[in-house]
Amino acid sequence: MKIFNSYTNQLEEFVSIHKNKVNMYVCGPTVYNYIHIGNARPVVFFDTVRRYFESQGYEVKYASNFTDVDDKIIQKAQEENESELVVSQKYIDAFLKDLKSLNCKIDYIQPKVTDYMNHIIKFIDELVAKDFAYKIDGDVYFRVDRISDYGVLSNRNIDDLISGSRVDINLKKESPLDFTLWKKTDVGINFESPFSLGRPGWHTECVAMIDDIFNEQIDIHGGGMDLQFPHHENEIAQSKALHNHSLARYWMHNGRLSFKNEKMSKSIGNVILVKDVEEKMPLRYFLLSTHYRSPLNYDEETMLMYIKEWQKLETAVKSLYFQLDLSKEFKENVEIKEKEIVDELNRFNEAMAEDFNTANAITSLQTMIKLINQSLRKKLDYNYLNQSLKTITHMINILGLKVDLVKLDDNDRDLYNMWQNARKEKNFEKADSIRKELSSKGIL
Repeated sequence: MKIFNSYTNQLEEFVSIHKNKVNMYVCGPTVYNYIHIGNARPVVFFDTVRRYFESQGYEVKYASNFTDVDDKIIQKAQEENESELVVSQKYIDAFLKDLKSLNCKIDYIQPKVTDYMNHIIKFIDELVAKDFAYKIDGDVYFRVDRISDYGVLSNRNIDDLISGSRVDINLKKESPLDFTLWKKTDVGINFESPFSLGRPGWHTECVAMIDDIFNEQIDIHGGGMDLQFPHHENEIAQSKALHNHSLARYWMHNGRLSFKNEKMSKSIGNVILVKDVEEKMPLRYFLLSTHYRSPLNYDEETMLMYIKEWQKLETAVKSLYFQLDLSKEFKENVEIKEKEIVDELNRFNEAMAEDFNTANAITSLQTMIKLINQSLRKKLDYNYLNQSLKTITHMINILGLKVDLVKLDDNDRDLYNMWQNARKEKNFEKADSIRKELSSKGIL
């Protein structure tokens, strides 16, 4: 199994720190608004990564945070005349609801910054004690020049950064590159600390929470490419300062999702909120349709295409399961032996093992749909159909594409047979009435 490691900028064989266990952390949302489909891309992709590891027998310890302390949350709280914690909890609940609608697993560790404040303060205090950070007028800054290879993740040169326009001018700091660990403030929610009344800087929150949750270097740290610099670069700097390691063995970053070839931004307003998308499974299908490191562009025409692709998938899987259930020929533990099915299963697994290439995996999934439809049009071979169902179930479970299947009872089978007989006898009124009943049960 290979993963492209952003830290080394190369494809590497994946070797977990602990045998058959994967510790992974993905940067989560700042909870001041509903998420848009661009925010959903890393959520869906890393949920798929987790699913694949679990399918391979790994025990996955997965954490993704909620940033519930932020200037944007304070502003939103003022706009809504609520406390910051009420506002953040509202959008945490909305986020988890969106995740469930996209069939993402939500049984993971969900640290909130406010719950980890004591450890964040302790973490900053240790950096100060080791002279990697310094206090000025109640603020605390990290000394970037103490990290010899700062910029390795984002492939940036310190001298270029100092002379570049990206660095904010702050005369208090020893160097323009030094970043904030603690901000003195009496505006909005704040916390007592040895430094001042204030709140932590964004770049220290995730690394401190990882330190407390995992208490060691983790296997995978993920997030969008826009987080490489400065957020992830600064996490690495702090981890090297306290623990002399790069926080994670493998750093993974997904590409940006654009809207009609423009950057999606809440401030501009060219966003599509996940909660407003009616077709959630086609959206997930679309988000996985391109390799995660590549950019992805959303438009209405492309989305319509994936709605149709989803309908093909859903119809094929439901028809396959229905035929096996109707005939009582469904077998769960069938051995997959048919060459063309084995070949597609292998191609799917090989694609996922090669840096989670969901685009190629979906190609195998779509080939399986064709094989299923062909087999359903022929004289039914139940052994072949069972192998097909087991294979495509494996594929859609890893990709997180949920097809709602209806299990039949004997009454349902009798009703279906009555419908078929009414059609043969051209009793269209009776057939139409039975069809409506079957449809209401989700059978047709």
